[in-house]
Amino acid sequence: MSTPSTNESCDRPPDLPSLVASEEAIESSFIAKLQSLKYDYRPDITNRASLEKNFRERFEALNRVHLTDAEFARLLDEIITPDVFIASKTLRSINAFSRDDGTPLNYMLVNLKDWCKNHFEVIKQFRINTDYSHHRYDVILLINGVPVVQVELKTLGVNPRRAMEQIVEYKNDSGNGYTKTLLCFLQLFIVSNRDRTYYFANNNARHFAFNADERFLPVYEFADEGNQKITHLDEFSEQFLKKCDLGRTISRYMVLLAG
Repeated sequence: MSTPSTNESCDRPPDLPSLVASEEAIESSFIAKLQSLKYDYRPDITNRASLEKNFRERFEALNRVHLTDAEFARLLDEIITPDVFIASKTLRSINAFSRDDGTPLNYMLVNLKDWCKNHFEVIKQFRINTDYSHHRYDVILLINGVPVVQVELKTLGVNPRRAMEQIVEYKNDSGNGYTKTLLCFLQLFIVSNRDRTYYFANNNARHFAFNADERFLPVYEFADEGNQKITHLDEFSEQFLKKCDLGRTISRYMVLLAG
């Protein structure tokens, strides 16, 4: 269950803790939590080349195929799109690809029959350089090598709204990684300063902005069955990011608006 955040809950000054945990410490603790939930931590995936290499390995294993370098390059050209709606449909569909010899290949990006049986991985401090942008992402969750969740963390005492603004700024940056790389498949954004955690769906840029009234970007806080908000990052992870739970969430449609 989720509840939309109110302006009051998102904007009120936080109670400053006596000991302020650094962003690095929060990040390390978060990754340790994900490892306890059986995510594979991949410190070797730090840039576009290593992300694509890992995706290729997962793709070939899932579809029981070996692609030539030329075929893999053409596959990336076909699936990477600036349209979040199209990327989301590709993620959740059986797709067709013509191999170099003309034979057809019907493929999946993830195991659609059983989302729990995909490979769940976590990477951190990932950097993407494109023609016009140079961005760093705190934590990204991968399902079968496909980036599906971006997590931006802030230091205790810093309003998570700053992380929301950063994501919007990245999305609006010309030639960004969300439109030119595998990051086009991101379905969900999570922002947290450890004590306060919010999430919201990806969308095309013209629907992806918010003002002081949060008019265009619905932001949610997770809640349990009794409608009690779960805002601490550890509890949120335990309830929302278990592998099968996240798989079920992503298997549903996360994009807000088509077109």
